Amino acid sequence: MDYNVVVSDYTAMDRVLREERAYILNIVKQIKKAGCNVLLIQKSILRDALSELAIHFLDKIKCMVINNIEREDIDYVCKTLNCRPIASLDHFVAENLVSADLVEDVMTGNSHFVQITGINNPGRTVSIIVRGSNKLVLEEAERSIHDALCVIRCLVKYRALLAGGGAPEIEISLKLAELARLVTGVDAYCYRAFAQALEVIPLTLAENAGLNPITTVTELRNRHSQGEVTAGINVRKGAITNILEENVVQPLLVSISAITLASETVRSILKIDDIVNTRGY
Repeated sequence: MDYNVVVSDYTAMDRVLREERAYILNIVKQIKKAGCNVLLIQKSILRDALSELAIHFLDKIKCMVINNIEREDIDYVCKTLNCRPIASLDHFVAENLVSADLVEDVMTGNSHFVQITGINNPGRTVSIIVRGSNKLVLEEAERSIHDALCVIRCLVKYRALLAGGGAPEIEISLKLAELARLVTGVDAYCYRAFAQALEVIPLTLAENAGLNPITTVTELRNRHSQGEVTAGINVRKGAITNILEENVVQPLLVSISAITLASETVRSILKIDDIVNTRGY
């Protein structure tokens, strides 16, 4: 809520100032009583979260104040310090505080950030500071970090690695093609179509690497049919090599998710009996 207070005489103004002073002083006394010497304050969306009078009193008790912490950063700060936010003065007690060895304001070029080290009981978080010449570089670096974290997430959820370079897809394609010869009827067409669909991945990889896609995939298929299950497309050398020797691997969960989601999409499309074309006006 935002509001205005109209004071008509000096007596009322003096009473307002005295009550404001007493109110803020009571909060500061509680902060001092709890033994707090570093105060983290969330940024207010309506007005300044900290008044000049409060800064004066906090400076008297030698309490460092870090204000204007964004609302979306509160959860991360609490996880890092292993504490919880305090919204009421009644909960501002020593038991709800955390301790650290050093809190300092670190300058990096034209910007600065607050660094907290030596946390007594730190949470399981990691801070990554990215610097760049412009916003575009920073956004690209953030995307790269996000992709790397997604890879780690896949490995944590399913601890298994596969050879890269299109090796697992072409191997599954060959196995499904062999299975298609053993079955009859409509199932054989399904197995054969699934096998051909899996060849799109190494085909696209070869095309993006500037190689001849048909020649490359044909050679890759022949190498796998001879029992070289780890043979893959080596983008750097532009040839088919033992991709594990090049340390080109990928999480198993990525391949499982890609095949599963693609299969579910095809099943959803096949369940559609008819398509009614509509024209918007």
